[in-house]
Amino acid sequence: MQLPERTAGLLRQAVTGGLPGAALGVVDLAGRKVTFVHGQATLGPEAAALEEDMWWDLASLTKPLFTARQVLLATEEGRLDLDDPLSLFLPDLAWMQGSALPARTLRQLLTHTAGLPAWTPLYTWGDAATIRARLLQEPWSLSAPGEVVYSDLGYLLLGRVLERVYGQPLRAFALPPGFTFSPKPERSVATEHCRWRERVLRGETHDENAGALGNVAGHAGLFGTLAGVLAQAEALLRGGWLSAAAQDAATRPFVPGRTLAFVQAQPGWSGGSLASPGAFGHTGFTGTGLWVDPSRGLAWVLLTNRVHPSRHTSIDIQALRRAVGNTLLASWPAATAGLMPGAGAAG
Repeated sequence: MQLPERTAGLLRQAVTGGLPGAALGVVDLAGRKVTFVHGQATLGPEAAALEEDMWWDLASLTKPLFTARQVLLATEEGRLDLDDPLSLFLPDLAWMQGSALPARTLRQLLTHTAGLPAWTPLYTWGDAATIRARLLQEPWSLSAPGEVVYSDLGYLLLGRVLERVYGQPLRAFALPPGFTFSPKPERSVATEHCRWRERVLRGETHDENAGALGNVAGHAGLFGTLAGVLAQAEALLRGGWLSAAAQDAATRPFVPGRTLAFVQAQPGWSGGSLASPGAFGHTGFTGTGLWVDPSRGLAWVLLTNRVHPSRHTSIDIQALRRAVGNTLLASWPAATAGLMPGAGAAG
């Protein structure tokens, strides 16, 4: 089995057009698996070719693949419930402020419906200890719960909840094969020449706020190989990513456009317009992404270093993601003999 030529051609064209490198992995319910790697891991100071087993800064893929999954694992273990309020785990949150934030639930944070702002430059606040303390005491301006506002801040708080629940820092959590918080720089794909840190980042977290917190936080900091991320996509496709109950909770629609952990297929979705309504996925700012279409029996992972050497480029990563998804969905052979378009896949 080979990658459809139209899909491979899109990636070669993107690299020729300025994208440093790309790695694509595809897996289906019939057990067919294909990978495609093309381009450069870094353009400088010393150029290095991209290799399949290199580490990628997954950016916001940290949210579903680590933080949301770990919250659901804790739920399976009876350590918490998704409808628990933040105050149960962070009693010092917004202490003496009269804020509504302590009453917001883990489920609301997971689905970006807690009313928190999207982002703030925490890395300008000071050292890691100061940021960690101020994160809990900042008088955030909250909107009414329910509206979806994609928020790094919510996942930062979920990271703090996990640390309290398990009594250990995020860096100490066990990770599946193919994931790490501490990759070897020489085996890592470069991201940006950071204007704050004044160097090309390779093997350290691109996200400034996660970087200021020691390179690991609830919203960013996870690194993965193509094989590692593709294994997670396959587990989501087949079942076994979590218990059947928890995986159903993670992937079924919860609020418009979102599940507990992922973004649903919808107009303008990064996975392409040919995806079935039950498809879901997630992307990361550095150029990463994972998509699963259970009805089509197909899952795929596209990892790029589109922010190297700068995020300020003309590369249209969303258009590339959609084109890759559409060409795969159109060209990939049926995953099982009995799988029909629109039919639900087992598992």
